[in-house]
Amino acid sequence: MPLPPELAALLAVPAPAQLPLPPAARPAPGTRLLRGAVYSAPAGIRPLELDLWLPDEVQAPLPVIIYIHGGGWRTGTRTDMGPRLRTWRPSPFARLAQAGFAVASLDYRLTGEATHPAQLEDVTAAKAWLDTRADELGLDTGLTLAWGESAGAHLAALLALTTPVRGCITWYGPMDLTTLADQSRPGSYDSASPTTREALLLGAPPAKAPDRARAASPVTHVTADAPPFLILHGTDDTLIPLAQGEQLATALRAAGARVDFRPVPGANHAWGGLPDEEVERCFTTSLDFARALTMPQRP
Repeated sequence: MPLPPELAALLAVPAPAQLPLPPAARPAPGTRLLRGAVYSAPAGIRPLELDLWLPDEVQAPLPVIIYIHGGGWRTGTRTDMGPRLRTWRPSPFARLAQAGFAVASLDYRLTGEATHPAQLEDVTAAKAWLDTRADELGLDTGLTLAWGESAGAHLAALLALTTPVRGCITWYGPMDLTTLADQSRPGSYDSASPTTREALLLGAPPAKAPDRARAASPVTHVTADAPPFLILHGTDDTLIPLAQGEQLATALRAAGARVDFRPVPGANHAWGGLPDEEVERCFTTSLDFARALTMPQRP
């Protein structure tokens, strides 16, 4: 039976942009962390949250990094920038805040909860939440970058190619779901299997749903309006072939967009096989790219 209007109003879930912000923690020198801010409330599942890392001292509205975690779209957490960075102290997110960025690290619906395009809808909703609360939080969302690793790199690229952002950083992400099988090692990938990460994302194997696979592929969305991209991808990646990053770079160049494609010699997926100092170099290269796009006059 329908609820009485007064009870329906009482039980209605407030819009995420109207919810109070979490209290600030201070997990590292010079940083504040608003942990677990609800940015979206899809029907029938958990609220989606983000962690917002901020510098303690704010001189001007902050440029924003939207960070999207990996995990094959089926696992992973917003607290993780990848297995090789988990033990960093301060954390990579704290380091970005110390460098003058606001960093929003996101939950999104995993493939056990929803199929594409739900994940893109979620990261787009996070950007809209940040836009809505920009004045309250001291953000300059006109200076927003998308950054992700692995499956998160795929979503970061989709976000950057479908929504206005200042730039995009991708680490070893799948960029064309229709060519992944041909580029993989012989016998290592079956594009007709219903159990691959990509099939679970699409709700069907890429070979049996080519239109869905194309729609979910960042290369399909490249236009001349694409923002600058930094693409880092290991030369020895056995999970997502280097050719995936190269294919996105080629499409961007063909469209006239700015792209810096950097194969990382000797690196497997998730920077496996790299010495610690080379993992640090990947992070620093990415930070320098973000700073150049958003803080050209700052020291």
